[in-house]
Parts: sequence; structure tokens; C-alpha cells
Amino acid sequence: MKKVIRTVLLILLVGLILYTLYYLYAKSQEDPIVYNTETAAYQDIIQKTVATGKVIPREEVEIKPQVSGIIAELYVEPGDEVKEGDLIAKVQVIPDMVTLNNAENRVQVAQLNFDNNEREYNRQKQLHEQGVISDREFQNVELSYTSSRAELEAAKDNLQIIREGATQKSGSSSLTLIRSTVSGMILDVPVKKGNQVIESNTFNDGTTVASVADMDDIIFEGLIDESEVGKLQTGMELVISVGAIQNETYPAELEYIAPKGTEENGAIQFQIRAEVNLDDSQFIRAGYSANADIVLAKRDSVLSVDEGLVQYDDEQPFVEVMVGPQQFERRDLELGLSNGLQVEVISGISAEDEIKDWNRN
Repeated sequence: MKKVIRTVLLILLVGLILYTLYYLYAKSQEDPIVYNTETAAYQDIIQKTVATGKVIPREEVEIKPQVSGIIAELYVEPGDEVKEGDLIAKVQVIPDMVTLNNAENRVQVAQLNFDNNEREYNRQKQLHEQGVISDREFQNVELSYTSSRAELEAAKDNLQIIREGATQKSGSSSLTLIRSTVSGMILDVPVKKGNQVIESNTFNDGTTVASVADMDDIIFEGLIDESEVGKLQTGMELVISVGAIQNETYPAELEYIAPKGTEENGAIQFQIRAEVNLDDSQFIRAGYSANADIVLAKRDSVLSVDEGLVQYDDEQPFVEVMVGPQQFERRDLELGLSNGLQVEVISGISAEDEIKDWNRN
């Protein structure tokens, strides 16, 4: 039995020795690791941030009626160009019954007074011509007659204003005619013929009949995170890209940064505004969503390397440079501006140095 055990152990020992020899031989036949290398290059480094927002006209004016009533006619539709003073709509006045009744009563009373004064005037005029009464007495009668006639005309005008919104004397300046107060493009007409509208007054903003804006004066309005707002200043260049317009960008200039932030989804955002520079052939519709690339810093034609090649020892950046076939030595770097993909190299290597790529071999 002991002889059998010794024989089995001997066989296992010989097998282990043979496997070890085979493993060492196979290991020695593996190809050595060969690292790829890259070189630094001269290029522009641009550090930028992105603000989301929309493009809108700088000034959008809401046209409101001066009297309450029903829209009788609409003369424009969205997309039409209008000049200041152009007719937009006409309102049919629906008078208040109490006010109308009071105005009609005022006309009746004024008419009675006028008729009475007119009879007295004609009678006193004959007496004056016959020399029965003095000039002073006749002037008092004439003054009463003239005043009653003016009061009657005023009462009639007031009644006509209540009924129709204007008098015949006002002509084209009738309050029932709604005109554009600015020149530009009609963006929206939120009412239709037959809709009731309310005049703008102290207690009510009034019903908007149309919105007008100058579409040649477009701005970008957006939000930027508090971590980036400190890097901005007015006058910076922006590049606007509109989601609905492919392969087109528009230059812009930052003109406003909000002094106070607002909370949006748990983050503090600051509003910014930039003037968009359009040429005569370009047109952007109001309300398009857009992104603005804001250039924070820029370096022209500087030596730079891929961020993935740079390693860090604590806070010291370095790369490994080839000094022989697959032989590398460490070079400490002084870095400058980075855009997240490429980083500026101030000192430590030259454009001819071959840098070890740890990520690819």
C-alpha cells in the first residue's frame, strides 16, 4: 500500500514540474507590450460654455382697444408687415344701457333748454331791434342762447360716443378703429371677428388684439449656471445655434447679465441677453429654442496635447516621452488653457517629442 502511495505522489510531482516548465516556456513566447505614441501639435484652444434659451424680438408690442365692444372687422393676419398707424381692426361698441339712458335724457333736457332759450332769444331780438331793451339785457339773453346750444351739441356728441365710440367730428381718429402703434410684423392675432374685447384701463390690462414686433431686431435670451456666470462680461462673443435650423449659426454679442439669479430645478440660474447679428438674407422666427456657445477664453496656435495623455502625480501633471525603442522617461509639464479635450502646454515638451499613450497599445 505504501508503495502505491509513493508511486502516485511521484507521478503528481513529475506532472507539476512538467506543467511549470511548460507555463514558463509559454510565458516567454508572449509578445512584449508595445505602447503607441503621439506628438503635440500647434492648434487653437477655445474654452467655452453653453447657455440654453430662445430667440425673441427685442420689443413685442401688444395692441389693445381703446373702447370695449365686439370685433367687427380684422384687417391683418400673422406674418403681415404693418407701419405705425396702419389699421388693424374695427370694434363695434355695445353701450351700457344705464349710461345710454342717462345720455339720452341729457340730450332731451338740453334740447328743451335750447328750445326755450331760442324762443326767448328771438323775442328779445325783436325788442332790441325796436329799441325797447338795452344792449346789456340783450347780451345776457344771447349768452344764454349760445350756452344752451353748446350744451345741446355736447350732449349729442356724448350720446354718439356712447353709441358708436366716436363722433362725426373725429373722422378717422375714431376710438373704434384699432391702429398699430409701431412698425413691424404681426406675430399673433389672438382674437377673431365677433369676439368681445375689453378696453385697457386702470383696473384691466385689456384684451390683446394683435402683437407686433420688429423682426430685424432679434435677441437671444437664456439662462446660465451660477458656476459659469462669474466668467462672463458684457461684450463677449456668442455663437447662436437654432435647433429648428440645421447647419446655421449666428454671431451675437452679450449685452446683459442679470444681477440676481433664480432657482431652476434646484440650481441657481442667471438670465443673459445677447444681440443677434443678422444680415438682410437671414430670418429667424420668434420663439425658436436656441443654444449659445460663449467663448470664455481663447489661445491661438499654441502647443497642445490630448488630455488623455497627461498623467498626474498628486497635482503635478506629467507625460512619458520616448527616449529609445519602447523606453520612456517622465517629463513634468506646465499646462495652460484646456477645452476638455486638448490642453495648452506652456513648458516641458516640444512638438517633436513622442509621448506614451497609456490608453492604447
